[in-house]
Amino acid sequence: MLDPRSEIYPTIEYRPIQPSDLEALEKIHLALFPIRYEREFFLNVVNGHGIISWGAVDTSRSDERRDEIIGFVTTRMIAAKDSEIEDLFRYNSSRKDLTLVYILTLGVVDSYRNLGIASSLVREVVKYAASISNCRGVYLHVISYNQPAISFYKKMLFKLVRRLPMFYYIRGQHYDSYLFVYYVNGGRSPCSPLEIVTSFVVDFRAFVKMLVSKFWYKEDHWNPRWARCQESNTLLAPQSNNRIISGDNTRCHV
Repeated sequence: MLDPRSEIYPTIEYRPIQPSDLEALEKIHLALFPIRYEREFFLNVVNGHGIISWGAVDTSRSDERRDEIIGFVTTRMIAAKDSEIEDLFRYNSSRKDLTLVYILTLGVVDSYRNLGIASSLVREVVKYAASISNCRGVYLHVISYNQPAISFYKKMLFKLVRRLPMFYYIRGQHYDSYLFVYYVNGGRSPCSPLEIVTSFVVDFRAFVKMLVSKFWYKEDHWNPRWARCQESNTLLAPQSNNRIISGDNTRCHV
């Protein structure tokens, strides 16, 4: 375990996750996340099937583990019109091909935390998003009680754009979600009164829809949102409406 007080810091490099990372990736997810992800998710990550990812490695190690990942971030590209924040981009209605990058999972092993690795991984995502001309932002969800993750993304200059009531359903209990966005390539939050009213209407409509769903389905027949992470994890080659369950820190972001 690294001593954060030591003046000797590891040499961390960042690279795409590759097939040889499969075992380590599964091991870290198992250690950091409170649920088990299906094998298909990890295969999609290491083979780049619908998922863009980065891994952090400690190249200062002198053993064969110098290329073993000690941190990761997994993402996928989503059409803006298919996201929960599509209304934020209606000011540019002439563009039908706008995209967003959605952060699925983010994690760093305990012995390498507090070294800025998670921040560097998120910067890699932002840099990637900015390199795509029709991409307008990076976004993610954070469960309402995960204050360390909320503070982390605010520090990374992500904007808290809305609160989604009863977004998560975990072990028989509902939890709200905060939605964070980092705008790139001219993306922005709604500014005019009409845009703000439109955003409010969309939020209220989503809230009503959740209430209707709650009373329409019996709890014992409801497929919990958090269970979707097991599909292939964040997804089974996650869909844009898949949610991530995370712990009580910035290792993940439920």
